[in-house]
Amino acid sequence: MVKKTENRVEPAYITQIKSLHAALGIADDYGDTIGLPLQAEPAQLVAAGPDMFGRSQQMTPATLAAWHAMRDRAAGDGVSLLLVSAYRAAAYQADVIRRKLDSGRTLDDILRVNAAPGYSEHHTGRALDIATPDSPPLETVFDQTAAFAWLMKNADEFGFVLSYPEGSASAITYEPWHWCFSAARNEG
Repeated sequence: MVKKTENRVEPAYITQIKSLHAALGIADDYGDTIGLPLQAEPAQLVAAGPDMFGRSQQMTPATLAAWHAMRDRAAGDGVSLLLVSAYRAAAYQADVIRRKLDSGRTLDDILRVNAAPGYSEHHTGRALDIATPDSPPLETVFDQTAAFAWLMKNADEFGFVLSYPEGSASAITYEPWHWCFSAARNEG
C-alpha cells in the first residue's frame, strides 16, 4: 500500500482522492480552503490489536510502540487510555461521510467534524482517537477527564500532539480525543 515516495504523494493517490470527492460532492478546491494538508497513506502498517469496540486496528510501527509506552505509563499513573480508532484508508473515510450523508446530515456539517478523504490524519497511520472508561468516546467532555489532563501533561514525551485544540486554525472542530504521533520522532 505504498502511497508516498520521499514525502511526495503519488499521482494515483491524488486521482483516487479526486474521484472520492466527486462522488461525495466535495468541492474541487477543498484542499485549498480547509487548512489541512493532503495526507499520504503509510508504506507500512502493523496490527495494533482491537479498539475499545473490538474492531481490529492498524498503525505505523513507531506509532504502535509509542502508543503502548504511553498507554502503559498512563496505566501506571492510574489513568486508563482506550483506543477508539487509528488508521483509516481514504476509501473508508469516504464511507464514513457517505453514511452520515445517508442519515440526513449536510456535507458542510459533516466536514466540520470529519476531514474529507485524503485529508484525515488517520490516513497516515499515526493518528489515534483516544477515550477513557469514565467518559463517552468522541465527545468534547473528554477534556474534563483525568485521561485528558494526563495526555496534556505527558503525551508530548511520547511524541503525541493534540491535533485540533480549541481555537485551531483548521476547519475541523475541537477534538480533545484526537492525538497524532509526530513523524519527526523515530518514524523516518
